[in-house]
Amino acid sequence: MKLTIIGYWGGYPKKNGASSGYLLEHEGFHLLIDCGSGVLAKLQNVIEPEDLNAVIISHYHPDHIADIGVLQHARLIQGFLDKDFPTLPIYGHHYDQYEFTKLTYKNITKGIPYDPAESLTVGPFQISFLKTEHPVPCYAMRIEAGGKVIIYSADGAFKEECIEFSRGADVLLCECNFYGHQNGKSAGHMNSLESGRLAADAGVKQLILTHLPHYGNLSDLLSEASGEFTGIIKLAEEFQTISL
Repeated sequence: MKLTIIGYWGGYPKKNGASSGYLLEHEGFHLLIDCGSGVLAKLQNVIEPEDLNAVIISHYHPDHIADIGVLQHARLIQGFLDKDFPTLPIYGHHYDQYEFTKLTYKNITKGIPYDPAESLTVGPFQISFLKTEHPVPCYAMRIEAGGKVIIYSADGAFKEECIEFSRGADVLLCECNFYGHQNGKSAGHMNSLESGRLAADAGVKQLILTHLPHYGNLSDLLSEASGEFTGIIKLAEEFQTISL
């Protein structure tokens, strides 16, 4: 598996950046995880929109879905230019029916509901879900392929179930929207200390902090989380790649 960070800002993209978007590749299959604001412009540095094989959405906050519409239009326009490609499946939960219906657009994209209680097969990937503590229905993902495991925490405050869900993962792509002295629970987010403790308690091999805040010294997030987790730890960066 190869993971590429496309966007990593929480809430909205910082100048010239993008909010949540992560490209996962295995055996020639390209899966986009979330598609927030600015993701489509950044994505084209790595892959053309028409070369995506599937998209999966954790929840329907704008910083995770804002570029779904422009992705649909990109593929529509490329179709007008005589490029031939199949309808793109976009997987999302159906607990917000209004937002879910937007995943289908003409014959360009097709919204496919996933059942969070069941494992989902998307190309070479096996994906299981955990409901997070967030103001709207949101699902973390455990993604397995080729004997490797990546956890995408999506958005959510820390809860004990996260530990077993993340157990032994090769990479924990974990939201870190608050500094250690802050309490993100009411907002439905983790702070740096909680992200580090989750990585340590779950015994993951590598922790990547993402969904980052727009203020403060981001290196403090790294040092705070490192006080809890002694393994490999990094801040998410644009176009950062992790190969497993």
